[in-house]
Amino acid sequence: GDSVITVQLTEEDKVEDDVVFYLVFTGSTVQHCTSTRKINPGSLETISPGHDCCETVKVALCASREGHPVLVVAEESFQFVQDEAYDAAQFLATCAGNQQALNFTRFLDRSRPPAADVDFLDEKVALAFRHLKLPAEWNVLGADQSLS
Repeated sequence: GDSVITVQLTEEDKVEDDVVFYLVFTGSTVQHCTSTRKINPGSLETISPGHDCCETVKVALCASREGHPVLVVAEESFQFVQDEAYDAAQFLATCAGNQQALNFTRFLDRSRPPAADVDFLDEKVALAFRHLKLPAEWNVLGADQSLS
């Protein structure tokens, strides 16, 4: 999630001032609705939502106009893919409370990626972490919450 998506409209779907377009992403367990911004008469853009798993979802471009029913203008598939941020978030969630897992940070220190890359990865991991499916009893300290 959190990437810019551009939608190219057909000639008959060009953006009129009184029409509002939005995208509906329908996955296996979650549905997202996002507003769009008009770039020009033939293009819209939005930010892809964060999602709770890697899967292909159905995306519907909908249009509404006051006093008219909502129309589904087009449908397409969209794929949420697994990347290094998703992997890192899963690793961190699985290893909560495991002191040995912190050795991973030593790897980052040795490889010394540029600061901008680390900041970007941090933002992506935080976004991925917000959308992980975690048990209700999960917490960052892990199962053993004693501070010995």
